[in-house]
Amino acid sequence: AVRPAVVTTKIVNSIERIEAAPAQFGLDQNYPNPFNPSTRIQFSLAASARAELTVFDITGREVAVLVNEEMPAGRYSIVWNARGAASGIYFYRLRAGDYVRTRKLILLK
Repeated sequence: AVRPAVVTTKIVNSIERIEAAPAQFGLDQNYPNPFNPSTRIQFSLAASARAELTVFDITGREVAVLVNEEMPAGRYSIVWNARGAASGIYFYRLRAGDYVRTRKLILLK
């Protein structure tokens, strides 16, 4: 029998609102990159929106949902702990209102 890939969800150490009302939506490059085992991702919401921050592996499979909720305008910082994930290239995508942005991150163990 073929077993589906293991999918981890909500592996977040912290999410923190670090600034109120930025001028535009944005998704920053994670830091550090490459990382092991955790990295910080920052994003900005110019208006209240349903924010979805998701991590995918190189094949496009969802491996983590870091944020999936209605959030007020602000600048946010989130830590993703990828302890159970394999080394490799991953992508993280922010969807908020009409804004969609994807960036690449690298996990090196």
